[in-house]
Parts: sequence; structure tokens; C-alpha cells
Amino acid sequence: MNVQAYLMFNGRAEEAIAFYGKVLGAEVTMLLRFREAPEPPPPGMTPDGWDDKIMHASFRVGEVELMASDGCQSGGGTFQGISLALSVASTEEAEAKFAALAEGGTVTMPLAKTFFSPSFGTLTDRFGVSWMVLVSTT
Repeated sequence: MNVQAYLMFNGRAEEAIAFYGKVLGAEVTMLLRFREAPEPPPPGMTPDGWDDKIMHASFRVGEVELMASDGCQSGGGTFQGISLALSVASTEEAEAKFAALAEGGTVTMPLAKTFFSPSFGTLTDRFGVSWMVLVSTT
């Protein structure tokens, strides 16, 4: 059994994937645009002009495969009740990744030492995705 995160970016998937490539080294493993689908979506399912938007993409961050789509609506993404946890090897790496992810986003808890990590913090990135960044102690 395998559970994966599937992120819906409501029209901003390509921008988000490029951002994660830049700040996290994400590598695209698969990308399908609406115009490339073997069958067109049912009428009215996607906004007009979405032929070049991403129907489905997979990308790897470290050892984890995430999936993404522009979805079937325009407007801002709403990610509620979930955070992606990014575990890194050092405080310096945590600081760099945290700062990069926070650019254009909102810091909800600045990086600080906690009882479970030498450096832990939370933020919401510019796409509305919630992140927990921490130095792994294992």
C-alpha cells in the first residue's frame, strides 16, 4: 500500500512545480497537459483556455514522489488540514530551505530549537501549501 500527496494548484501547477524545482531540487517525473489527454474532458469541466494547463504531474523531492494538477477550476489553491514535512540534515539546510519556501508566503512559526529538533518551523508558501521544516535527529 502507498499513500501520496496530490496537490491541486487551481491554475498554478506549472509555476509551483518550477518553484519547488528551484528551492527543493524537485525533479519532474511525468507531466500531462489537458490538450495531451487521450480523450478531452467533458464539456464545462475545465475553464476555457486551459489546454496548456497541467492535468497531471508527478515530481520527486528527495525520496518522495508528489503528484500535482491544475485541477478543474481557476482561482487560488486551498490546502487545509495538511502540511508537508520537510526533514533536512542540518540547521543550515533548514534555514536555507525555510527561507526559500517562505519567499512570497507566510511564516507561521519561525525556525527555533524544540525538544524534538535542533531547528523546527512552519510556513505557508506562496501557493498556499503548508510546510513544516525540521532537522531530523534520526
